[in-house]
Amino acid sequence: MINLLPPETRENIMYARRNTRLRQWAIALIIGIVGIVGIVGAGHLYLQQSINSFTTQAEQGRETFKTQNLEETQKRVQNLTTSLKLVTQVLQREILFSKLLSQIGSALPSGSVLTELSINKVQGGIDLRTAATDYQTATQVQLNLQDPNNKIFEKADIINIQCTAPKPGATALANKYPCNVQLRALFAKNNSFSFINPPAGVKQ
Repeated sequence: MINLLPPETRENIMYARRNTRLRQWAIALIIGIVGIVGIVGAGHLYLQQSINSFTTQAEQGRETFKTQNLEETQKRVQNLTTSLKLVTQVLQREILFSKLLSQIGSALPSGSVLTELSINKVQGGIDLRTAATDYQTATQVQLNLQDPNNKIFEKADIINIQCTAPKPGATALANKYPCNVQLRALFAKNNSFSFINPPAGVKQ
């Protein structure tokens, strides 16, 4: 086919086609750039939201830790204060306390011994542990301690009695007194030790 168009027209058509392709490439490039910018922007936004979320969680964690730590510290201070008050009360009644131990020892039936004495709150009550040679003696401990004639306890309740058979590897005390008795006793109001009646100036 012979092109009979003038040279100037042919050049105009050629440049027009080139311009069309360039415009297509330019549009495609612009769309690509817009897509990349959108992806980068979305990623940046997501990353910023994640950072804000982690920051908020960290702040909440720190606040929770501070609160828990404060509560724990307050509990420790309260427990320490209670312990100090208890020690002070016990020390101020040291002579009466020793007399009380002697009286309890005298009230225990033959075949039993006092193994532990603890005061949770000095408000008229006390926890005791004794050991006995047999079950009958263990129950007699409770009767003797709350006997009005002994003037020690108004009431003594058995919490637990446990008797075990002697064992070769056990201590001599455990083999001799195989029954353990746990009691909780309430001091008599008119006891001769005035243990539950604090000295002047001492508050319970």
